[in-house]
Amino acid sequence: MAFFMNHGKLKFSLPALLIVVFFLLTACAPRHRIVYERRTPSPEKGAAIEKRESRGIQQGIASWYGADFHGKQTSSGEVYDMYQLTCAHNTLPLGTMVMVTNLENGRSVELKVNDRGPFVKDRIVDVSYAAARMLDMHEQGTAAVRVEVIGSAPELVQRYTLQVGSFIDETNAQKLAEQLRKNFENVTITTLETPTQKYHRVRVGQFDTRESALITAEKLSQMGFKVLVTSR
Repeated sequence: MAFFMNHGKLKFSLPALLIVVFFLLTACAPRHRIVYERRTPSPEKGAAIEKRESRGIQQGIASWYGADFHGKQTSSGEVYDMYQLTCAHNTLPLGTMVMVTNLENGRSVELKVNDRGPFVKDRIVDVSYAAARMLDMHEQGTAAVRVEVIGSAPELVQRYTLQVGSFIDETNAQKLAEQLRKNFENVTITTLETPTQKYHRVRVGQFDTRESALITAEKLSQMGFKVLVTSR
């Protein structure tokens, strides 16, 4: 490094001065951290629904099947009944219970996987006709849904109850329960919590046999309610 004395003062040559400035700037410069932000684009109305799967949760397109398969044997060996709450899935074990939620209107229903399908690309579940009505997708044929595993089907059925509604908003469940208590006894609200949501299910009665449950179910149906006879 070149420098010299002039009248008692220390002076640097121009190249030496530039080197000193460079090292000073380098030493004082802040250390930067590179942060990558991964943005998920917000869904647009009418945009295609991407098929996704994570920890027992799937999101994609559902369809339904009905009269053409009614009375035929399913992959589980059970006879397909289009008026029961069942569904077809390609990978979940037969007997698995799932919560299917229509992402277009928020309606949910619990279904038992007892068949294989669907066999159309990008569809993740085929629901029964009864399930399609509960989800309010029977007219349009398909809907964007979320499928969540909630357990295995009960092997031993002991008691039945009637589910009249399933709500994400607990206030709506309370309103329906109060309405039902004017005409029916043993109206309860049970909560089912999945990894992504809580569902408040409004139920009526406890019945020892399916036949006795169907009597009350018929009364509810005549009053305009959609009723699910369940052992869960």
